[in-house]
Amino acid sequence: MRKKLIAGNWKMNKDIHETATLVEQLKNSITPTIQNSNTPVDILICPPFTSLVIAKMMIKEVPLKLGAQNMSQHEEGAYTGEVSAKMLKSIGCDYVILGHSERRQYFKETNELINAKSKQALKHGLTPIICVGETLEEREAGVTEDIIKTQVKGVLSEMTSDEVAKCVIAYEPVWAIGTGKTATPEQANQVHQFIRKLVGQLYSWTVAEKLIIQYGGSMNDKNAAELLSQSDIDGGLIGGASLKADAFAAIVLAGMEVAKE
Repeated sequence: MRKKLIAGNWKMNKDIHETATLVEQLKNSITPTIQNSNTPVDILICPPFTSLVIAKMMIKEVPLKLGAQNMSQHEEGAYTGEVSAKMLKSIGCDYVILGHSERRQYFKETNELINAKSKQALKHGLTPIICVGETLEEREAGVTEDIIKTQVKGVLSEMTSDEVAKCVIAYEPVWAIGTGKTATPEQANQVHQFIRKLVGQLYSWTVAEKLIIQYGGSMNDKNAAELLSQSDIDGGLIGGASLKADAFAAIVLAGMEVAKE
């Protein structure tokens, strides 16, 4: 069985003081329900770069993992303002979100760039959470699968089966991010199944079966259980709800309950 991965993407929210408060609230809300490292749910928080160190210090003794929201495709050098995989690893990050729709939209990130970043993350032992998803216009035009196929093939280009097996893919319908709209569980699962089948065709069914595919379209404490109960939805990449400890904890609990079934 694939382990559920519940990840909180804080986006550009929380300074170091606010981070300390939220992490403390999360620890109080979540950790009492997780008895050991064999829990069927991995829990990840992805604060801004400026809060990564304080977050890592505060979660050392609890079963929370740390991730970043972006990184450079370069190893090091004269790239003012960039952050490398080596830097993230030295802080204690386990994951990094790459190719989020907001990065694609506002910063014009391409599949090729996301592919380069993903390879760099893997080189340094970080698990890339690679985001794919269609816009509302693309869904209404009936080209969702074409868009997803192009994105998946692009972001995984020239990776080996072993490398792909170490990745996470997050399906995030762009039209359901920050809008309050959500794909129905059946709609979301259908795309997850398409992604898994595609990876099976490109690599192998063994890799596809092990691949964690998260849903990233406005999952919250009210719809999490229904979404996470779908056969091919292996977790959530949570935006707004991750900024509220009680809501995020409820999503984690929903994942744990689903995993027990």
